[in-house]
This record gives sequence, structure tokens and C-alpha cells, in this order.
Amino acid sequence: MSDTPRARRKSTTVQSKPAPTEALIPALKRRGRPALPRGTAGQYVPDDIRGAVARLKREHIVASAVDLFYRQGYERTTLEQVADAMDVTKPFIYTHFSSKADLLAEICSRAIRHAHEGLNRILLEEGSHTVRLERIFREFLMAVLNNQAHAVIYSREETELRQDDRDAINNLRRAFDRKLVGLLEAGVAADEFVIDDIPLTAIAIGGLVGWAPVWYRSSGRLTMQEAADRLTVLVLNMVKAKKSKARPAKKEGA
Repeated sequence: MSDTPRARRKSTTVQSKPAPTEALIPALKRRGRPALPRGTAGQYVPDDIRGAVARLKREHIVASAVDLFYRQGYERTTLEQVADAMDVTKPFIYTHFSSKADLLAEICSRAIRHAHEGLNRILLEEGSHTVRLERIFREFLMAVLNNQAHAVIYSREETELRQDDRDAINNLRRAFDRKLVGLLEAGVAADEFVIDDIPLTAIAIGGLVGWAPVWYRSSGRLTMQEAADRLTVLVLNMVKAKKSKARPAKKEGA
């Protein structure tokens, strides 16, 4: 008698059909690993959780591809190798990226996209032009150094990008340069900066960031923060940023 309930439960589990939402989600075959936990049939999963899980999966794919593209090059790397490095099947990658070229575009655009988002945010914040320039440069530099392998892959594999992806990245770079020029012009007009050639200065500032992934090494004499601090000082010296005068302290009883 005691075996009957177990038999019924087993039979019910085998014959049960997946919920409609589950049927739309491709199964992830994890070789040698237990299956990822799934919700019960019909259980509602909030969109923000779904989005967070999807972003986590994309980040895992990007990290594996960056490692392989960086070590052996884009052309010599296949999506099968990326899948093997993650211990998943290739269809799992296609769930998030339509092709290897799509994956390369995500890797190459990451640093400039993050820098552009940071620039737009900082330009809307309060503060002097000097403070804004310092924050924009520091965030741009840190975005590049935190994605150092991405930047190296971009410089090395730019010709492998599809033309529309290359154009999109170049448009972001030009938009960033235009807004940086605008900030320098505003700083000069406000008598905070002294610059003889604003467009050239903007190019030089971008060059400091662009070359950083080439020479910076985490095992070198400077930490990432120290490198950011010293290069920021160079930028402020380049525009002859005037130090803000400290306000005189109020006298007691005044």
C-alpha cells in the first residue's frame, strides 16, 4: 500500500506538461552540471527577475567570448568554443546573440557606450566645468580600464565588425567628442579653462584614454586608481584649470 502513492506521484510527474511559458523557453543543457532551478508550473515570474537573469546569462557569454577573442583572436574562435568554455550548448548562445558578429559588436561597443552614458549623466549634474571635466575623464578612463580586454579586442578586430556596427560605434565616439568640445568651450567662456586649440585638446584628452589599455598593467607600478588620479591631473593641467578660491571662514558672532 505504501508504494502506491509514490507510484502515482511518479506517474503524474512524467505525464505532466510544461506550462505555456516554460514551453517557450529553450532548455539549457548543462553538461555535467545539475539543471538550473525552475519555477513551478504556472508560477508567475516578475519581468525584472526575468530581465536580471537574462542579463546575467549575456554577461557570462560575453566574458567567455572576451577571454577567447583576446587570447586567440576573433577569426580563430568559434561559437562552439565559446559554448564549450561555458559548458553549454551553442543554441543557448543563439538565444542571446544572433551571431558571432553580434557578440563582437557588443564587446567592442561596451566601453564607449558606458562612457557616453556617464558623460550625459554628468553634464546634467550641478558643478563647475572643472569638476565635470574631471569626473567625465575619470569615468571614461575607468570604463576603458575596467573593460581593458574589450578595448584591445576593438583596436585589433575593428575591421571584423559589420559596417553598421562600426558606424554605430564611430557615431558614439563622434558624439562624445562633440560634447567634450562643448564642455571645454563652456569652461573657457566661464574663465575656468585657458585653451588655445579646443578641438585639438579634446583629441588629446581622448588619446590619453585610448592609449591607456595599451600600456596599463594591473601588475605594474600604478594601481588603476593611481593611474586615474595622475592622468586626471594631466588633463586639468592641459586645460589650465583654475583652482577654485576657498571662501573665507565666517567670523564668530558675525
